[in-house]
Amino acid sequence: MSKPGFYGKYRDAIKFNRNIVIAGLGAFLTGALFSQLYARYDENSLANSAATLAAEYAVYIPAFALLFYIDNRSKYVDAAGRKDSKRLKGDLKKLLASFSVSEVIFSAVKIGAQYQLLQSGTEAYAASMAASTLAWAVFFVAINLMARATRLFRSNKT
Repeated sequence: MSKPGFYGKYRDAIKFNRNIVIAGLGAFLTGALFSQLYARYDENSLANSAATLAAEYAVYIPAFALLFYIDNRSKYVDAAGRKDSKRLKGDLKKLLASFSVSEVIFSAVKIGAQYQLLQSGTEAYAASMAASTLAWAVFFVAINLMARATRLFRSNKT
C-alpha cells in the first residue's frame, strides 16, 4: 500500500483552512464596509470597533458553518447509512474548543488594533482592513495549533 500524497494526508486540514479563508473574506469585506458606514454616524472608535466585529461575525460564523457542513456531512454517517452521533459530538466538542480560544484571541487583537488605528486618524475602512489582517494572521496560527492540540483532524477510523 502506498503512502498518501500531501493532499491526501492533510485533506481535512486544507479544507478546514479553505473554509476559514472563504468565510473570512466575506467577513473582511463586510467589516470594511460596515466600519466606514458606521463612522459616518458615530465617531466613537471603541463602539465602531466592537460593532464592526459583530458585523464580521454575523457573516463569518454562518458561512463557515455552512461550508464545514458541506465538506464533512458524509464523515458523520456510518457504514449502514445512519448518523454517527458519537463522532459528530466528538468533533463538535473539538471545534468548539479550538474556536473558543482562537476567537477570543482574534477579537482582542481585532478590537485593539482597530481602536488604535481609528484613534490615530486612520480612515475607518482602512483601520478595519488592517486590524482584520493582523487579527487573521494571529488567528490562523492559534486555530491550527488548537485544532492540532484537540486532534480535530485525526482519523477516527479504527
